[in-house]
Amino acid sequence: MRTRPLKVALLGCGVVGSEVARIMTTHADDLTARIGAPVELAGVAVRRPSKVREGIDPSLITTDATALVKRGDIDVIVEVIGGIEPARTLITTAFEHGASVVSANKALIARDGAALHAAAVEHGRDLYYEAAVAGAIPLIRPLRESLAGDKVNRVLGIVNGTTNFILDAMDTTGAGYQEALDEATALGYAEADPTADVEGFDAAAKAAILAGIAFHTRVRLDDVYREGMTEVTAADFASAKRMGCTIKLLAICERAADGGSVTARVHPAMIPLSHPLASVREAYNAVFVEAEAAGQLMFYGPGAGGSPTASAVLGDLVAVCRNKLAEATGPGDSAYTQLPVGSMGEVVTRYHISLDVADKPGVLAQVATVFAEHGVSIDTVRQTGKDGEASLVVVTHRAPDAALTGTVEALRNLDTVRGVASIMRVEGE
Repeated sequence: MRTRPLKVALLGCGVVGSEVARIMTTHADDLTARIGAPVELAGVAVRRPSKVREGIDPSLITTDATALVKRGDIDVIVEVIGGIEPARTLITTAFEHGASVVSANKALIARDGAALHAAAVEHGRDLYYEAAVAGAIPLIRPLRESLAGDKVNRVLGIVNGTTNFILDAMDTTGAGYQEALDEATALGYAEADPTADVEGFDAAAKAAILAGIAFHTRVRLDDVYREGMTEVTAADFASAKRMGCTIKLLAICERAADGGSVTARVHPAMIPLSHPLASVREAYNAVFVEAEAAGQLMFYGPGAGGSPTASAVLGDLVAVCRNKLAEATGPGDSAYTQLPVGSMGEVVTRYHISLDVADKPGVLAQVATVFAEHGVSIDTVRQTGKDGEASLVVVTHRAPDAALTGTVEALRNLDTVRGVASIMRVEGE
């Protein structure tokens, strides 16, 4: 066993970074045994050096992150500061000065992963980021390594704990969106500004990463179709229950049936209660993977928080340190297929559409005609009404999303349709 320690530097020492430092200290002997050499925390870059950080030697603290990554004696940089800059520049600088990188930065990887991987290859370094998607759940490594000999056709998952907590509360307690959000905020699941979560930006970044790895092609954040879940109502949950479904904010990455393209999307959807993802409660995450040989696989666990995310970071740290000792690098970017990324309009899905209509003869026939004219087959229809007003709920068979969107626009132009109360996709069947 090598006695000279491998030196690790932390960029960021918030909830995740401080937990990484704590585990490195308390589990030092185990990490040494697993890696084959001791690991030493050699520096910590922070914005507020005056803050007391328990268990961390104050002499390791610096505000000069650039100088830290340029030292030349650092073996591994752990980046947990988030955002695009200065993280991107610090990571590429680390590669140039001999360090491999472990990151939890989903936004950066989703946006600039290809360029960062290219920089890592150029300098013979590793770039690992298990913690960027679904916290402690081992997902990137199984997709990149365990399923490397298989063909993944679909990845369907709940990858944001905040939104799952809110939707679960709405489902189980009957709370409205704002009430459920307030509870999530009070419990620390939602940020003061929850936009990144509830509008689907966080999940979209994760979907881009998962799609790129699963399908061996370039998928950027801008390629991911995104809808938030702020418009989901108690009425939507009531409709879902009547169908034997619940509602989740899903990240869905699919290979086209002909294998010629891929799509990635994030939006709320109804899923049958019989589907494994329907039972994922509170702030937990779960990802359902469908592969040709392996079949259906499900990965489940806590998707956020200091300890779960730090667990994923430490797993990557061990792998990168082992590679360093072996003078090798692990699996990098795999985009050999170069498949085009299709638009949302090409996605084949089902719709649940709730319409407010006039309660008079012939309305259902008019609505059915619009669906037929756009080539969309109706699965079920439910109509209720009184006093001249009615509610019409239509569930379609699978059809291209563009056809369904066109159908909805045509319905809005009917004199007998007072308004479209809600539109939601149906998945998981």
